[in-house]
Amino acid sequence: MAKKSKKQQQSGGTPATVALTAAGVGFTVHAYDHDPSHPSYGEEAAEAMGVSPDRVFKTLVADVDGSLVVGVVPVAGSLDLKALAAAVGGKRAAMADPALAERTTGYVRGGISPLGQRKKLRTVLDDSAPAHATICVSAGRRGLEVELAPGDLAKLTEAVLAPIGRG
Repeated sequence: MAKKSKKQQQSGGTPATVALTAAGVGFTVHAYDHDPSHPSYGEEAAEAMGVSPDRVFKTLVADVDGSLVVGVVPVAGSLDLKALAAAVGGKRAAMADPALAERTTGYVRGGISPLGQRKKLRTVLDDSAPAHATICVSAGRRGLEVELAPGDLAKLTEAVLAPIGRG
């Protein structure tokens, strides 16, 4: 996990919520008790918050032609690796090594946020996101989500919008 400043430690913020606050973006934090036995982090978040799984997006890190890329897709589906590679002009994509994803982003698996990463990665947001007024993504730790406008997420992450999710 990224080292927290004294301000972050005092406020309980994560790098993701600190980045949102610094950008002046409106967002809502949703906390819930994480169950380590739940088979899906994303589905657990949707159930715990009472939000439709098509509005809760998971952050997945993939290796596209030797570079790490973030794909943000609804938890109700999966990431289309071929589509992700195409969205960034690559040829091949595979899921990144979890330890490498954690070291690079500064977050733990199941809590990787597209925001406030230790090393900012290229990001592709599924093109279904703008259909919703707000979406939820990880706030940087298991059991913590942020709800924000998809346009704000795209702007802050400099995301490409592309059809990378599979239902």
